[in-house]
Amino acid sequence: MEGSGEQPGLQAPHPGDHRIRDGDFVVLKREDVFKAVQVQRRKKVTFEKQWFYLDNVIGHSYGTTFEVTNGGSLQPKKKKEEPTSETKEAGTDNRNIIDDGKSQKLTQDDIKALKDKGIKGEEIVQQLIENSTTFRDKTEFAQDKYIKKKKKKYEAIITVVKPSTRILSIMYYAREPGKINHMRYDTLAQMLTLGNIRAGNKMIVMETCAGLVLGAMMERMGGFGSIIQLYPGGGPVRAATACFGFPESFLSGLYEFPLNKVDSLLNGTFSAEMLSSEPKDNPLVEESNGMLEEKQASEQENEDSMAEAPESNHPEEQETMEIVSQDPEFKEPEEKGSRKDYIQEKQRRQEEQRKRHLEAAALLSERNADGLIVASRFHPTPLLLSLLHFVAPSRPFVVYCQYKEPLLECYTKLRERGGVINLRLSETWLRNYQVLPDRSHPKLLMSGGGGYLLSGFTVAMDNLKAEPSLKSSASTLELHKTEEPAAKRRKCPDSDS
Repeated sequence: MEGSGEQPGLQAPHPGDHRIRDGDFVVLKREDVFKAVQVQRRKKVTFEKQWFYLDNVIGHSYGTTFEVTNGGSLQPKKKKEEPTSETKEAGTDNRNIIDDGKSQKLTQDDIKALKDKGIKGEEIVQQLIENSTTFRDKTEFAQDKYIKKKKKKYEAIITVVKPSTRILSIMYYAREPGKINHMRYDTLAQMLTLGNIRAGNKMIVMETCAGLVLGAMMERMGGFGSIIQLYPGGGPVRAATACFGFPESFLSGLYEFPLNKVDSLLNGTFSAEMLSSEPKDNPLVEESNGMLEEKQASEQENEDSMAEAPESNHPEEQETMEIVSQDPEFKEPEEKGSRKDYIQEKQRRQEEQRKRHLEAAALLSERNADGLIVASRFHPTPLLLSLLHFVAPSRPFVVYCQYKEPLLECYTKLRERGGVINLRLSETWLRNYQVLPDRSHPKLLMSGGGGYLLSGFTVAMDNLKAEPSLKSSASTLELHKTEEPAAKRRKCPDSDS
């Protein structure tokens, strides 16, 4: 796009953006387990019962695989050629193998001694294979399964990947689906497609999915366009949005507006005094790095702990999503030097937030949004009926709900109200497949459900009421429709005779 480079505030991607830098948000991957962290020097990270430091990942490319060594250091893993199937000794079947627990000569004490000596996991797996009396009698497929199981247990292999909508949605859905209202990643993809999310749009989103839907929209829009987020309570929760690691230019087109002021905006009674009447000395409305700090402290910790596994109760080893939102300017009064400076800084932040709210109110008052996305834990009907007034005609809207019944009620209300077409209530069905040579098949375990979507398009409602000529032509059209065609009238007597 030739014009994309002319938009102010957006910088061209740096040639080294594909490499990991200090302060970047990354996702750690081990097998099918993910965890989002922020790269910081000399900060201990605990992941899948392994602790390590991320200092050595800085400068490497995304997708690099590392091995945890002694002292918590990460070293790039060298690729080794696996032995071909011709060199393997394998049995024809497993019928004569008895699982009596005596086939392995190494005991747990022996394995622990090997670990204490600093022997790598790869060598431990090799010794387990050599000391197994039944390994060579297993079939080739059973041997591969055995090796994969032992590698997962004893090898500390970690891959650092770049955050994306798919990776983060898989991570949330696997670890803590309740934080995202049990929204599966394929359902999120359907929402982005049905909502026609693209660069340059002016979108409205109301979600209580820890900011995952908001982050997915921002990623697809690429920093072009504007997004107005409606939030309940004291402020929006954007734990998942922070994991994307968006640059500051992406946040310039992001606005937020309190949900409890929507009715006054629709009635025309909204004013700047309604925002200024809110308590200003309340630390609950302070904001830093696009996320509310103190109001959502407990809720934010719950969101962050979603990405942790409770392997350790020690504060230094406790897993977190490492969403670092500490602002060097945002400190306690003692650190700021005086209470007066602290209060002035807080008032400045509140004034900036108030201005952003007024800008969001002005954008909503134009009532020309290009789309609406709703994915919340609240009942969708009152939300949708109110927010549709801000959407321009011929624009899509998508509503997500974990259950079907609220969307059925919403579907009925929309049909009675009018102003929408192409209403569609859908559910995606997902099943993963194992694709391997000679053993491809559907996996035995599958997701029971990923939620339901109600989608449609808005149309103008006031045209017929405003212009009598259109109304008369519409009534004439109805008369033509009710009148029976002449061809059918002629056919009736012929059929009787």
